[in-house]
Amino acid sequence: MAQYIKKCPECGGINLILNHEKGEIICKDCGLVIEEKMIDFSQEWREFDHDQADKMRRTGAPITYTKFDKGIGTDVGQKGDIYKLEGKGKNKYFRLRKWQYRVSTAIERNLKLALAELRRVASYLKLPKSVEEEASRIYTLAVQRGLVRGRSMESVVAGALYAACRRHEVPRTLDEISEASGIDKKEVGRTYRFITRELGIRILPSNPVDYIPRFASALKLSADTQSKAVEILEMAQNSELTSGRGPTGIAAASLYVAALINNEKKTQREVADTAGVTEVTIRNRYKELLNKLNLKDQVKKKE
Repeated sequence: MAQYIKKCPECGGINLILNHEKGEIICKDCGLVIEEKMIDFSQEWREFDHDQADKMRRTGAPITYTKFDKGIGTDVGQKGDIYKLEGKGKNKYFRLRKWQYRVSTAIERNLKLALAELRRVASYLKLPKSVEEEASRIYTLAVQRGLVRGRSMESVVAGALYAACRRHEVPRTLDEISEASGIDKKEVGRTYRFITRELGIRILPSNPVDYIPRFASALKLSADTQSKAVEILEMAQNSELTSGRGPTGIAAASLYVAALINNEKKTQREVADTAGVTEVTIRNRYKELLNKLNLKDQVKKKE
């Protein structure tokens, strides 16, 4: 309240003094104590270097959804302190440590196992920390709403990770999520659609352009070919060729066409394996791009 006071309510003066020692705001003109017993929220210590600042501060790590207790729990017996004790003192802290690992509620037990699995899959897929945090938040909400009941923990973890990837526009295919989690691709997709619908998570369709850098890197294609593939994709989007087509298929076909134009020969099998689609999909999208975007002449000249 005090920081919003502009003038003295008694005399209307604006010469106000803040007394930090007494926690008072005083009008210099009439002497009225406007505020008293104010709380000082600033730090009460001084720090002269970075090491001293780290020692003096009493705040811990930020809250995170990647841990079942959101990271605000206390770990008993870290850094070998327990082993410095003797006799009953050591036994006492060993018992405390054992009971600490015995989480109480069913939700906490589920989260402890599931979030460990989520971190494993996220590490395997090399996902950024923001995606891992978002996936953990989605899974926590799913557990609290009872959406995990009747489904395997691993499938819900995979669905939450795929939803987080889509929200943060990190290109990961269902095949990659399926391979990392060991859950069938159809089951991952089914669980993903279920939790996003039940939690009201709005996710925009994948942009095929997001997949171009990854596929181009895996196929060892040049920067010119990558730029040409993006150009072809933009033409396809303007012609509404991407509507109703899988983003990975149309992205892979664009790269295949761009590689042919730039005389970097790649087989349809190589492109299909990299994108996780079938050769038939590449062939169909390839024909559509050539016919609808009038790219036949450019490809034939290079061939």
